[in-house]
Amino acid sequence: MFSKKSLTVVIVTPSFKPDFERCQLLCQSIEQFVSPPVNHILVVDHRDLLLFRQLENSHTEVVTVEELLPWWISRLPFVKKAWVSLRTPPIRNWLLQQIIKIQMARQMSGDVAVYIDSDVTFVRPFDFQHLVHGQLVRLYDEPGGNPESMADLGMPHILWHQESSRLLGLPATPMPAPDYVGNLITWRKDNVYKMCDRIEEVSGTDWVQTLGKQWHLSEYTLYGTFVDRILGEDCGHYRELNKICHDYFTPKPLSNAELRQFLSEIYPDQVAVMIASKAGMPVSEYKHLLLPLANTFDATDLHQKLVLI
Repeated sequence: MFSKKSLTVVIVTPSFKPDFERCQLLCQSIEQFVSPPVNHILVVDHRDLLLFRQLENSHTEVVTVEELLPWWISRLPFVKKAWVSLRTPPIRNWLLQQIIKIQMARQMSGDVAVYIDSDVTFVRPFDFQHLVHGQLVRLYDEPGGNPESMADLGMPHILWHQESSRLLGLPATPMPAPDYVGNLITWRKDNVYKMCDRIEEVSGTDWVQTLGKQWHLSEYTLYGTFVDRILGEDCGHYRELNKICHDYFTPKPLSNAELRQFLSEIYPDQVAVMIASKAGMPVSEYKHLLLPLANTFDATDLHQKLVLI
């Protein structure tokens, strides 16, 4: 059974130098819109530490990737896209970031990790306790996933599910399968420990070493698969399929008109906006449009609001 104490929330944001301005905007929006304050941990490479320490305050802490890694993983100055490992093949940056998210949840002081990427900006007032109902924590879980992507066996979504099932010692995931990938993703710390124990039980080796050898991996799919297919009703989560962040993932810049149209489509219950860094849009092109949206959280017509900005 779960403890009856109130669950504490910690925001976790991995970032790096090219995303500094986006991360700065995220921190500014958290300070402006999140109440009561929540501890926020920025995880960056040691080489970016001094830059990101500008963002530290009473509720924002910067830690380095190197602090969280075992001794046998390190970065060489001349290698940009991977980390050297003495127990696995070189670990690509995107895979290492997934390992770091898991490790951060294990080492943080709070009970619930909320993963928020640098390219997210809060645009409306928000209390993170809205993600916790008593002892139950929100789990983004879209049953069946996206039918169009699920129809293509080459899509990463399917590969992520099958790899997660294998790592957890489960039969292949029946298709169509749920989608656990998004923004403002919430994990329970106690479940993360259980998940890592399960990976070690199945693989017979350390969980970091096991994940460091993977080619197709989604940390969010791995966690979602574990809590749904292994913990079940004892996972301490409630399911929610509504996205509370308005997302733009396309690797193509938005024109000014397209940007305003995108922002006008924010639902009343969405509290943040994500414009992916891969869209190639400088923060200066949209910052002046995002923060004033706070005045529209009462469902005022956004089209009219954006015309005035």
